[in-house]
Amino acid sequence: MNILGKRYYFFALSLLLIVSGLILLAITGLPLSIDFTGGSLLEIQFEKGKTPDSETILSIYEDAGIADAQATTTETGSLIIRSSFLTNEVRDAVLKALQEKSGSEASVVVIRFDSVGPSIGKQVTQRAAIAIAVASILVVLFIVWSFRNVENAFRYGVCAILAMLHDIAVIFSITGIGSYFFGWQIDSLFLTALLTVIGFSMQDTIVVFDRIRENSNLHRRLEYEKLVNHSIVQTLQRSINTQLMTVEFLLLALALFGGVTLQEFAIVLLVGLLSGTYSSIFVAAPILVLWENREWQTWFGRKAEA
Repeated sequence: MNILGKRYYFFALSLLLIVSGLILLAITGLPLSIDFTGGSLLEIQFEKGKTPDSETILSIYEDAGIADAQATTTETGSLIIRSSFLTNEVRDAVLKALQEKSGSEASVVVIRFDSVGPSIGKQVTQRAAIAIAVASILVVLFIVWSFRNVENAFRYGVCAILAMLHDIAVIFSITGIGSYFFGWQIDSLFLTALLTVIGFSMQDTIVVFDRIRENSNLHRRLEYEKLVNHSIVQTLQRSINTQLMTVEFLLLALALFGGVTLQEFAIVLLVGLLSGTYSSIFVAAPILVLWENREWQTWFGRKAEA
């Protein structure tokens, strides 16, 4: 099975998925939730037939001094209203006005109310960026140390980071598509899925690289590209079976039959883990071969130096 012989097809597939989603993300803007921007989320349920229209709800918020409210209806019929930060007094005033519009106090049921101050949102964003940066540095150092007896050990660390960045880009691309078509937002669960995918991606990549290291000691005279391809084939079944049997089927069930609040999280995690397995086999290892052969010298029609 010559996987590396088709590496540019795999690169093109990744590029197509990433670019298309990021274009949509650029059009809609980064859909940050109140976990990052600060603000309030109010989810309420009205009696059947007594739900006010969106214009009425937004006018109630405007009367309370909140001009940036956005209302969406869930599959269960509840109403989610996102806005800037609400104090308890403003929230009570809004609920009272909604009860008056619906005609009865009993017709409005508060399902949840979450508020995050802007300073907390900024802190969450900074810690997420720091966590990813620190994880990247530690992974490079770990791989360089573990592969210190292998020629060009630093390349393995760099390729692992590139595979991780590939998976991060895929996650943001999927989120851009979801934001454009389904109104997804980047919240704390998105951050949880992102960090989980980074961990799984690194694990799979290190497994593939470790097999390359073992085979480089066993098959010293084998051409590097054939050695890497042989190592990929050896780990292919393990990577696919482990992901499908232990994680992906469970996440698929959660995405199909789970609640609305977990559906976005399950889909992002499902796609991210698939991308992690894909990148360790079809991105990280091929980049190693590309680097070894210095193939960029022939990309624009120039012949490689002898």
